[in-house]
Amino acid sequence: MIHWEEEKIIDANIEQVWELFADRNIQRIMPKVEEHVLIEKSETEVGALHRQTYREGKRLETYTVETLAYEDSPEKKQKTITFIIGKAFQVTASFTLEKVDENRTKLIYSGQNKGVNFVGKAMMKLANKKGNEKVVQEFLNRVDQEAKI
Repeated sequence: MIHWEEEKIIDANIEQVWELFADRNIQRIMPKVEEHVLIEKSETEVGALHRQTYREGKRLETYTVETLAYEDSPEKKQKTITFIIGKAFQVTASFTLEKVDENRTKLIYSGQNKGVNFVGKAMMKLANKKGNEKVVQEFLNRVDQEAKI
């Protein structure tokens, strides 16, 4: 299993950063997501389900993303999701925004990847932690860049 929790201060208003996590903007911060379609409930509800298609090189992977937690208050915003990719890995990710002041927001990105079957568990033992850290940092930097556009 791989765990991560990283944070970054973004020089943008919390509402501006939160807008990037709306369904219509998800590809701005997750460019490998080719399709993100709501299939049950609303995007602001716990239990919402989305069909998502992700491209890794030439391979397309389609899976269902479930919203486990959702909070939208003036000082704090959070969305936690989970999905199983490739029938081998369960990914749980949490995006938490905390208002620092009117023009700065703290983004906390945390989560875990774990194997759900023999193949997934074996691959997790061989997983490259530095590769995962790079992906996490690239995500934080992309959110930071998009928030300033």
